[in-house]
Amino acid sequence: MRSAAVTPEGDQIRWVELPGQEPARVYLHGLGATAPAYFTSVAVDPRLSGHRSLLLDLLGHGISDRPTHFDYTLESHADAVANALTAAGVSAAEVIAHSMGGSVAVVLAARHPHLVSRLVLIDANLDPIPRAPGSSGSSGIAAYSEEEFVTGGGWEEVRDRVGPHWWSTMRLAGREALHRSAFHLTRGTTPTMRELLLDLKIPRTFLLPAADGPLPGADALTEAGVSVVALPDCGHNIMLDNPEAFVAATAAALTPQD
Repeated sequence: MRSAAVTPEGDQIRWVELPGQEPARVYLHGLGATAPAYFTSVAVDPRLSGHRSLLLDLLGHGISDRPTHFDYTLESHADAVANALTAAGVSAAEVIAHSMGGSVAVVLAARHPHLVSRLVLIDANLDPIPRAPGSSGSSGIAAYSEEEFVTGGGWEEVRDRVGPHWWSTMRLAGREALHRSAFHLTRGTTPTMRELLLDLKIPRTFLLPAADGPLPGADALTEAGVSVVALPDCGHNIMLDNPEAFVAATAAALTPQD
């Protein structure tokens, strides 16, 4: 385990690091998750291993600190990751990022372009999301006020909705961190994450479950150079549901093109 202070107050982001060659690979998890739990088995697959790999937990999640003074916007998450990568001596990283982590990765690449050389986004959020009371995801968490979620019973209601698998890592997140991250994920960024992704000039791949149907706006993404790849036999957690297809697609995305 490694760590770095990423805020003026000294709050620490932590990650599990696997040794290997450069460029480094950075794995970012989604809302209420943790990178080691979601990515270790695929990161050590022979088709992806051999690179220095940082399985990094966003601030407020997993093994990282959970400050209550932090605002947890996508921009602040991205800047905190940038501080961690800079402290770790990482530049021009290949970033593999799931769900909310994919949104953070897009913002990271836009705000700190020297840190990211390639993106693999796994069913990432590219657009604002309507808040939906009773939903188990970010839209349901963000439907509460922060007070309702933290002390008014919302946290317990979400715990009972999300199921034991997601809750096993969601329970590690700070309550304020979870709510603010969900709220700002549903709000998105200006320009939107989709617009930022379209403007990036680095190699970009977007993985999604084939069962979800065509990705909205896929034609524009493809025209801008984003490789959109639908994978079979999986849901939102592609790397867990179909690791074979995930590893094959990610290895292909990270193979330099002549």
